[in-house]
Amino acid sequence: MKDRILYNIKKYNLIENGDNVVIGLSGGPDSMALLYVLLDIVEIDFNIYIAHVNHGVRGDDALADEIFVKNLAKKLNLPYYSTRVNMEQYAKDKGISSEEAGRELRYGFFRKILAELGGGKIAVAHNKNDQAETLLMRLLRGTGIDGLRGMDFISDDIIRPILNIERSEIEKFLIDRNIETRLDKTNLEPIYNRNKIRLELIPYIEENFNPNIIDTLWRTSRIATIDSDFLEEYTKKAYDKIVKKKGKHSIILNRELFLKEEQSIQQRIIRNTIININGSIQGISEKHVVNILDLFREGDTGKSIDIIDNLVAKTSYNEIIIEKKEDFNPKDYLYEILIEDTTYIEDLGLEITTELTTVDKVNFNNIDRFTKYFDYNKIDGKLYIRNRKPGDRFVPYGMKGSKKIKDYFIDEKIPKDERNKIPILIDNKNIIWIMGLRISDLYKITKCTEKVLKISYKYIEF
Repeated sequence: MKDRILYNIKKYNLIENGDNVVIGLSGGPDSMALLYVLLDIVEIDFNIYIAHVNHGVRGDDALADEIFVKNLAKKLNLPYYSTRVNMEQYAKDKGISSEEAGRELRYGFFRKILAELGGGKIAVAHNKNDQAETLLMRLLRGTGIDGLRGMDFISDDIIRPILNIERSEIEKFLIDRNIETRLDKTNLEPIYNRNKIRLELIPYIEENFNPNIIDTLWRTSRIATIDSDFLEEYTKKAYDKIVKKKGKHSIILNRELFLKEEQSIQQRIIRNTIININGSIQGISEKHVVNILDLFREGDTGKSIDIIDNLVAKTSYNEIIIEKKEDFNPKDYLYEILIEDTTYIEDLGLEITTELTTVDKVNFNNIDRFTKYFDYNKIDGKLYIRNRKPGDRFVPYGMKGSKKIKDYFIDEKIPKDERNKIPILIDNKNIIWIMGLRISDLYKITKCTEKVLKISYKYIEF
């Protein structure tokens, strides 16, 4: 079994030299097998830490598990961490299932340890049987291709080195090595959905339909993973083309390009947009995604729907937007822009680069709304960016007289709640550029221009 685990580790880059690996050790067969297999691996130099969570639901049995793991860590001379939690109370307080509560508490504790260690990996003992149970649970709830991929060998900081090992092989390994384990009696009781699937549904399927259902579901998860990875890679490329503007709490998409994609990709783009704004897709159901998709397809300007966690989706002319409500009314701001340097403005998620050059190096055929060129000698004093103010006027490029910025925004069909967010470049006298839109005619390059100021900007995440 060790050779197969080592192969998994190398193939999926689960553990590298110098890594800190926190093993979630319950004392049960799966986690004990994981521990001893990792101890056997000498081909990679990494550090093992044992972490145990007492969920507070099994009384003396749970305490005995805790003592067992603590004594084992001492015997093996491995660093040991433990915590006691009240899983049922936590579940009640948060309105979630006991299983979900246990998961949140465990991983929260493991990541706290990693933070103290300066980073690393969390090794958990999910195996091939666990994968089958996961797929069946998701099928019963309703899932798509992404759900059918099940668990991965690596997910962010979580690694699953024995994911493709069957429970029967794990049990044989423990017997052959004479490794003592603890038995969680609740695993033998059909009190949780996963237990019911393990103890009742899978044996029934094996007896009546498919004796190799574990392997069948494993193959299903691998096929789904290949398809899911392809779709996600395609979606990422499409998403990068469709995004018009990406801020900390708001993402604007090009509706015309969005509608050219197939529904499968559209739905993935919506989910990815929510993840980029909210950090996760948790709580977002298929109904949420379908409602957003219907809104974007109809495209009626000014319409919006509330999602969850202060998220809102809305349409505006040829743009579709998903953003956080608290970002709707930004405060007034004023930031100085450095000349021949890069200015980072974290509050706005902006990176602005300025460069002095000459007219012969300006590519006038390159139309880029994020990069513009100005006659440097016409600039008065320092450069700043700010949001608009009542009464603002400027001379739009190609015009002789000035125009109110308010009227310009109306003519350009800029949504009301977007107008205060658009940065405006100014010097000590005038508005130079409504960034991403129109420059001022007063600062355009002419035959008399001697020195050119090139200004580029982009939205980034800090």
